[in-house]
Amino acid sequence: MYPILTFLFFFFFFFFFSVHAVENLSNCSQTFNCGSLHNLSYPFTGGARPAHCGPPEFHIRCVNDVPELTIMSLSYRVLSLDSLGQTLSLARNDLWNETCTSDLANSSLASGFFNFSDADNVDVTIFYGCNSSSIVPTPENWFRCYNNQTFDDAYYLIGPVPNDPIMNTFRCSHVITVPILKITAAKLVAERSLFKQAIMGGFHVNFTDPYADHCAKCSAVNRQCGFDSYSNRPICICGNRLCGLGSNSLSRKWIIVIGILAGVSGAILIIVCGIHMSRKRMMIFKKQETNELDFEDFIKNYGSIAPKRYSFSNVQKMTNSFRDQIGKGGYGTVYKGELPDGLLVAVKVLTKSKGNGEEFINEVASIGRTSHVNVVTLLGFCYERGKSALIYEYMPNGSLDKFIHKPGSSNESCRLDWKTLYNIAVGIARGLEYLHRGCNTRILHFDIKPQNILLDKDFCPKISDFGLAKSCITKESIVSLLGTRGTAGYIAPEVFSRNFGGVSHKSDVYSYGMLVLEMVGARKNLDSGVSHTSEMFPHYIYKDLELDNDANNFGAISEEEKDTARKMVLVSLGCIQTLPPDRPSMSKVVEMLEGPLHSLMIPPQPSLIPPTRFSGESVTSSQPSETG
Repeated sequence: MYPILTFLFFFFFFFFFSVHAVENLSNCSQTFNCGSLHNLSYPFTGGARPAHCGPPEFHIRCVNDVPELTIMSLSYRVLSLDSLGQTLSLARNDLWNETCTSDLANSSLASGFFNFSDADNVDVTIFYGCNSSSIVPTPENWFRCYNNQTFDDAYYLIGPVPNDPIMNTFRCSHVITVPILKITAAKLVAERSLFKQAIMGGFHVNFTDPYADHCAKCSAVNRQCGFDSYSNRPICICGNRLCGLGSNSLSRKWIIVIGILAGVSGAILIIVCGIHMSRKRMMIFKKQETNELDFEDFIKNYGSIAPKRYSFSNVQKMTNSFRDQIGKGGYGTVYKGELPDGLLVAVKVLTKSKGNGEEFINEVASIGRTSHVNVVTLLGFCYERGKSALIYEYMPNGSLDKFIHKPGSSNESCRLDWKTLYNIAVGIARGLEYLHRGCNTRILHFDIKPQNILLDKDFCPKISDFGLAKSCITKESIVSLLGTRGTAGYIAPEVFSRNFGGVSHKSDVYSYGMLVLEMVGARKNLDSGVSHTSEMFPHYIYKDLELDNDANNFGAISEEEKDTARKMVLVSLGCIQTLPPDRPSMSKVVEMLEGPLHSLMIPPQPSLIPPTRFSGESVTSSQPSETG
């Protein structure tokens, strides 16, 4: 029964596709109008001019008589278009008549098609979610910003951001860059209230058609220029049929005949393969199909929130057939890649995922909705039968673990200076603070460790690998967790034994504390072959701290370095307290790290002996509610 249905399906599918493909090849000589744009032709499509009459990058939608162009997933208004000079004037749709956005993406272009006009434009950096109480005096370019994400305070800077990021002073949670015209920027410097008008004034873009040579050849033999989205290549069109550059062409009749024959042949081949398929392989196929359906449901539920999806062939192309391997672990292998616009990426090709693709869905669901300078950006993903990959922004300096000194290692050149270590610790804390409080839903990471902290070219830390993450509504304190998750040495006591209390965002605080201790070298004397826990913590550190002993200064030389090391140790000791309520929130951690050293007290020594007040009690009822 099923082979017959398969045969009928493929027969009618190929028959319909063959006829439909030919019927849609309408004459591409017609132009279209939208708003102030008139007589648009190749390479642009839209309106009465079908999409196959030009590359998809140049498709213009006409929305309420407003021309819109989508570039790198961002929608722009087309303010003007000069076909002869090949220039466009664009303005971001999400910022039109508004200075606030929930998109939180930088303005970027698909190189090879569009390029910013450096002679005409200058970048504006917009900071959202700022702490206005720390801005003294209030800058003239500060403004209020209200939207679904409640950014509240915001401000902007014209030109490049200073080397010492202004976010370090004002603690802003989001930052984007948007180009504006230099002429407008000059007026904006004199009159700061013209910011909205400056954004709406747009910026200049140069465009080129990489397929122009092929189009010229089509025109030379009286053909129309078109584009085949299936093969991703330019084509020539003769009336309502495909045609080559020579005198021969395929007629409509023969295209249909070839399509039908291909359909019949394909159906017969599938039937033969189906008859010889073993029951075991059929079960695997059904399981994969279920996983695929589950993931498709996930994508449907998240809609536009989900990152861009790529095919596995796209992944192969961007990694040059997986040529440059830059990392490997139990999760899979990471390769260096490059997007069509030239942007370098890290592509993590995953091994078989646990459960029903749970870890993969976790990662996409968690990190896909984040936007923070200390959280790695997920640019896209791939999910096909048995194949899954995640595409991240590329981090030139790799992961933090290779910069942490390990006993017996002779590679002292990898050691970072204390200022950099401190900035990394603060950056990780801010990233966790954002995950715990800055999102619509609280995200608990559950696997904070050096290998999951990536460093960009300026050693700015980015939290990565959300495969074990769990989301909960912001007001929730305790989460339900089946089994232990995380990495030995960084797992909070309550995660592996509920006698210590409920699992919450304070579990990430514990992992952060152990990470910082390892950064400063407080765990360098632990046996690396044994699972690290608080039970084996070097208690001599407390004695040295109480006596202000310089013997354990972790390699710090100057007084400033010693103060930095002592501050990082004191904060981390507070983070690894045995009971979750005794640990600070990540907001408090940031405050302590940025505050004076004399305000920090030596925390009690942690212990892995379960407290009697938690014994036999319900995990969900014993833990007081925490919102920080």
